[in-house]
Amino acid sequence: MSDKPDWPAHAVLALGVILFALPVWLILAGSTQSSDAIARGELSLIPHASGLATYWHVLTEGSMGTQPVWHMLLVSLGMALAIALGKIVISLLSAYAIVFFRFPFRRTAFWLIFITLMLPVEVRIIPTYAVMADFGLINTFTGLTMPLIASATATLLFRQVFAAIPDELVEAARMDGAGPLRFLRDILIPVSAANIAALFVILFVYGWNQFLWPLLVATDPRLDTIVIGIVRMIGVETQTDWSAVMATAVLALLPPVIVVVLMQHWFVSGLTEGEK
Repeated sequence: MSDKPDWPAHAVLALGVILFALPVWLILAGSTQSSDAIARGELSLIPHASGLATYWHVLTEGSMGTQPVWHMLLVSLGMALAIALGKIVISLLSAYAIVFFRFPFRRTAFWLIFITLMLPVEVRIIPTYAVMADFGLINTFTGLTMPLIASATATLLFRQVFAAIPDELVEAARMDGAGPLRFLRDILIPVSAANIAALFVILFVYGWNQFLWPLLVATDPRLDTIVIGIVRMIGVETQTDWSAVMATAVLALLPPVIVVVLMQHWFVSGLTEGEK
C-alpha cells in the first residue's frame, strides 16, 4: 500500500470538524460577551475574558427565574445515570433469561419486547403519563426516570452476545457448580464488558438529552433538567439574556463530553468487536 496521504479524505474530515466545531465555538465566544451585542448581531469570534463571570452567575443563581445551573446539572446527571444503569441492568437480566432459561412462551416474550422498538416514548406518551399519574409519580424523580428505563434495543444486543456463548462453556460452568447468578457474574458480564461500556455511553447521552418527557411529568422547577432550564431561560426573545443561555449551553455540554472521552476506548471496542 502507498504511504501517500489521502488528501481528499483528510479534506472531508477537516470540513466535518469545522462544521461541527464552529457552532460550539460561537456559543463559547458568545457566552463571554454582552447580551446586547449578541442581540444586535455583533457577536465576536474571540472570547472576552471579562465575560467569564457569567459562568459563575448562572451556576449559582440561574437566569430568568430558573434554578441555579448546578442544581439542574445534578438533576440531569441523576436522570442520565438512572436511565443508563437501569436500562443496562434490566436488559442484561432480560436477555439472560431469554437465552439461558427454558420457560413457556419464551420466544413470545422476546418478540413482545422486540415489537416495542416500534413504540418510542413519543407514541405512548399519553398512556405513560396516565400510569405515572395513577401511581402518584408526577413531579417525582421516580416518575422522571422509570418510564425511560426499559430498552428493547439493549435487550436485543445482549441477547445476540449471549447467544454466541459456546455450549461447551455453559456446560463447563455447570460442571464446576456455578449457579445462575455466578455464571452471570463471572462469565457473562466480563464477556459483555465492552458492550456494556458502549451502551452506557449511548444511553447516558440519551438520558441527558431528554426533553419531552421531563417537560410533561415534572412541572416542579426543582426537577428541571439542564435541557429544560435552557428552554426556560430563552423565554421572550427580546428579554433573553443570551450570554447566560450560551454559558449554560456550554456547561450542559461538559458532562456528556467527559463521559465520551473517558470511555472512548471501551465505546469503540463495544461497537467494533465481533462475536466472541
